[in-house]
Amino acid sequence: MSKLTQLLEEKDFLLADGATGTNLFDLGLEAGMAPDVWNLDLPQNITALHKSFLDAGSDILVTNSFGASSRRLKLHDMQDRVAEINARAAQIAAESAANIGRPVVIAGSVGPTGDLFAPLGELTYEQAVEVFIEQIEGLKQGGADVAWIETMSAPEEIAAAVEAAVTVGLPYTVTVSFDTAGRSMMGLTPGDFGTTMGKNATPPEAMGSNCGVGASDLLFALLALTDSAGDIPVIAKANAGIPHIKGDSVVYSGTPDLMETYACLAIDVGARIIGGCCGNRPEHVARMRKALDSHVKGEKPTRAELEEKLGALVSPPATKVKSEGGRRRRRAAN
Repeated sequence: MSKLTQLLEEKDFLLADGATGTNLFDLGLEAGMAPDVWNLDLPQNITALHKSFLDAGSDILVTNSFGASSRRLKLHDMQDRVAEINARAAQIAAESAANIGRPVVIAGSVGPTGDLFAPLGELTYEQAVEVFIEQIEGLKQGGADVAWIETMSAPEEIAAAVEAAVTVGLPYTVTVSFDTAGRSMMGLTPGDFGTTMGKNATPPEAMGSNCGVGASDLLFALLALTDSAGDIPVIAKANAGIPHIKGDSVVYSGTPDLMETYACLAIDVGARIIGGCCGNRPEHVARMRKALDSHVKGEKPTRAELEEKLGALVSPPATKVKSEGGRRRRRAAN
C-alpha cells in the first residue's frame, strides 16, 4: 500500500500545499527564469517554501519540478540535467518533512511538456512517454512517494504520463485544468476524464482538478467528476480566486476567507484531497486547515450555491441555443 493510500484510509481528508511559482516570485524569482533550477542553485528557498506549508498544516508537499522535463528545461539549456534536478526536488521536500513529527506525502510534480502532440505538433506519444519516464525516474530516485501529474489538458499527454509512471513503478495521481467552458483546453470533460481513469489497468491513487480560472469553476467541474470517479479519491487544488494583471504582476482575488469557504465546499462536493494552486500562500493553506478540521461534511452543493459563496463561474459551460420555432420546416411545393 502506498503512503498516500495509507493516509487516505486513516483520515477523512488530506490537506495539500499551495502555490509554488507565486511564492517563489516573492522570494526573488523573476519572469522567464526556470523555478526548477532553484533546486540546484537556491535550495534554501525551496526548503523555506516547503516548511511554510508544513507549518500551515499540509499533509502533502508537491515538489518544485513542474517544468522539469527535458522539453521544458531545453528552453534554459538544462535538458541534460533532468534526473539531477528532479531527484534534488524530491530530496529537498523529503528533507523538509523529515522531522515534522507527522507523516507527509512527497508528491513529485509532473507538469505538461508544453508541446502539442502530432499531428498538431511534432511531439509523438512515444517521445512523450520517454520524456516523462526520465523525469519520474529522477523523482523516484530522490524519494517521491507518488508521481503528481498535474495541470493536464490533452488525453494523449495524460496517457503518456500515466504509462511512464507505471513503467517506472511509482504510484500516481492526475489532475486536469478544466478552464475552458467546463472542459480542458483540449476538450476533455470532467465526466469523461473520471470514466477513463477508472478503466485504467493501473488506476490512479487519486484524481481531480487543479489550477483553472477560479475556485467556483473548479468545484463545479468536480460535481461531474465525483459522479464518475467511483472509489478513486478526488483532488481539489484551486487557484486563489481569479487572477488579475496589476502593473507587472499577477494578483489573485482569493482571500484566505474565500479559500476557507472553498475548502469546506470541496469536502461537500466529494473531494478528499484539498489544497491550493496559483495564488495560494501559506496563510491561505493555514485557513483551509483550520476550517477543514472543524467542518462536518454537508450535502453536495448546486452550481447556484457554489456561485453564491465563491462567485460566478468565470468560464461557464456553453449552452445550446435553440432557434425560434425549432428546426425550420421546408415549405410544401405548390
